Amino acid sequence: MKILVVGGTWFLGKQIAEDALARGWEVATFNRGRSGTDVPGVVPVHGDRTVEEDLRRLAGQGPWDAVIDTSSSELAPRDVLLAAIALKDVVGRWVHLSTVSVYQGWPHLPLTEDSPLLECPADADETYGYTGEDGSPTIYGFQKVGGENAVRQTLGDERVVLLRPGVIVGPGEYVGRLPWWLNRARQGGPILAPAPADRHIQPVDVRDVAAFALDQAQGAGLGGFNVAHPDGLTMQDFLAECLAVTEGAGKPVWAAPEKLTAQGVRQWTELPLWRTHAGVWSVDAGRAVAAGLRCRPLSETIRDTWAWMAADGRPVEHPRWAEHGIDRDKEAKVLASL
Repeated sequence: MKILVVGGTWFLGKQIAEDALARGWEVATFNRGRSGTDVPGVVPVHGDRTVEEDLRRLAGQGPWDAVIDTSSSELAPRDVLLAAIALKDVVGRWVHLSTVSVYQGWPHLPLTEDSPLLECPADADETYGYTGEDGSPTIYGFQKVGGENAVRQTLGDERVVLLRPGVIVGPGEYVGRLPWWLNRARQGGPILAPAPADRHIQPVDVRDVAAFALDQAQGAGLGGFNVAHPDGLTMQDFLAECLAVTEGAGKPVWAAPEKLTAQGVRQWTELPLWRTHAGVWSVDAGRAVAAGLRCRPLSETIRDTWAWMAADGRPVEHPRWAEHGIDRDKEAKVLASL
């Protein structure tokens, strides 16, 4: 296989590039060269995917059997469209990293691949869409479905695979959800924990997403796949694993959702992975599993992420890292109120 990874220097893109090389594939990466470093062994092409001249220069390096696009999360649909048009004649398949946020019902309702999507034109700019009063839907979701439409309309459904993950964690994570919980567990003491303790969560390991993306680049599957852990684990087991691997002398103190919201604790950020909406962790990944998605136990992900952190692993700097985790003084005040 000869593939192009758009991105390819940090977290998922880096994992995909490394794994593809390990499979013996020829790998080119395209990015601006500003975040992370080029993976040894790839053919690096530096440029801006929003600049037509750079895209024409990239296309001249082809053809490729497949492109895996990991770098469109902050781009408007029209920018995704620009790259799709530039590369359509030099790629066989297009594996596009999207998100569960493209669904109308997320995070309120359980999801399958047949759930209705938001609507956004393929040539929309960054202003298209809106964020609802309760945080759903989001401009991000509208923009991402527009990106999906840009690829589908340009290459045709017979050449496109859409991967829709929820939360991706693992070694190298730059968002900071799992690393925050691991650091908090290591600090010990009473740990504010979101009840119910038996609620299942479905984050998926970056290495498993990468393997599935590469399988789809090589395979014959088409259409959309929800990428979430089919088994998951409970929040109680998640925190227990964090405490075990860090050897933290902490103890979770479970707080009901209404108590947390009354104290102004922000969902999804101040207590990462906590959100009260019924559908946020009810994502059916059955179609992906049938197509070959294999997810390692999340206990292994937690253990390996801590090992990476303990070995002075450092993610690419990203502003989302600072968004996650409750201030210790605020946590103490909430704990005192329980």
